[in-house]
Amino acid sequence: MKYDFDTIIPRRGSGCVKWDCPDKDILPMWVADMDFKAAPCIMDSLRRRVEHGVFGYTLVPDSYYAAIRDWFISRHGWEIATDSVIYTSGVVPAISAIIKAMTAPGDKVIVLSPVYNCFFSSIRNNKCDVADVPLTFHPDGYTIDFEALAAAAADPRASVLLLCNPHNPVGRVWTRDELLRIADICRDNGVFVISDEIHCELTYTGHDYTPYNTLGAEYAAHSAVCISPSKAFNIAGLQIANIVAVDPAVRQRIDRAINDNEVCDVNPFGVAALIAAYREGADWLNALRDYLYHNYLYVRDFFAEKLPDFPILPLQGTYLVWIDCSATGLSSDILSQKLIDEECLMLNAGVMYGNGGEHFLRLNIACPRATLTEGLERLGRFLSRF
Repeated sequence: MKYDFDTIIPRRGSGCVKWDCPDKDILPMWVADMDFKAAPCIMDSLRRRVEHGVFGYTLVPDSYYAAIRDWFISRHGWEIATDSVIYTSGVVPAISAIIKAMTAPGDKVIVLSPVYNCFFSSIRNNKCDVADVPLTFHPDGYTIDFEALAAAAADPRASVLLLCNPHNPVGRVWTRDELLRIADICRDNGVFVISDEIHCELTYTGHDYTPYNTLGAEYAAHSAVCISPSKAFNIAGLQIANIVAVDPAVRQRIDRAINDNEVCDVNPFGVAALIAAYREGADWLNALRDYLYHNYLYVRDFFAEKLPDFPILPLQGTYLVWIDCSATGLSSDILSQKLIDEECLMLNAGVMYGNGGEHFLRLNIACPRATLTEGLERLGRFLSRF
């Protein structure tokens, strides 16, 4: 193997949220970061930047925008104009700023639940209300209830749809046709779309990512797309992300909110890492996706053989496996705590992702196979008791 994803990198004691927040005996397979070293090209770029030795306020160079433009046009067929990009410190701050820019207090923001938990806090922190449209559960994957979405969008208080594509935590990659139906509903009702596409690089064969802004100019003009290399290249701690807003008036409002929220500056390491990832990281990313997909297949086969009463949802994108634990009869918050207490294994309780998550657990499979094997053994022992 050209790249090493099997070596276990000790992370405990490094100030790591994933490993240092739980007690030392707990195996953490929860928060969405990976237990792999960053791509060699990123490591080399950061070493060069460290050797310079001065880390003052950062001017984002033209090469930053060129790297974004070239990556997305070559890999995803999405042409991003330099002047449409607003850089910031992360996708969550970006989402919060866009909500602030595009809503008034008391507006409703539509979400398709279960969905990334920070969506709810970003909405409420901006004094808006959540308009929850539950996804429709099927054993072979979730679908969107378009009638319910249209009804929610028709509410005069609904001003924004907060979309997640690929969708965390259910692992769906929305198709172009699904996205067009979403876009038509939002256009017809004057609802602005914020599309969180942070997991866009982590899709698997047969499930291509469609950037929202490639649906058509009229849709792009009434949207803002959030992107970052942080998930795919495991550099969340470097705090770098971008908002793509093609309409100048929209962009001006968002830029004002970014400055109001004081998230308008980025650090030199994030800039260097993004350029390296988008310029030189494609080969590493392709190898990573293959490794993650085989981790998923390993999990799928484990559950099919040893835990048939606990189906997992098909994984089209992300490295987050959604496990149906309804056979236990217990809510996921109780299950997740019992899992910690009895097997020293930490997963995310599905209840934190809103409606429909009550009987699910979310498993992070972005780790060396040996770690995954240990986690599955613990999880298997636990679920076999029910």
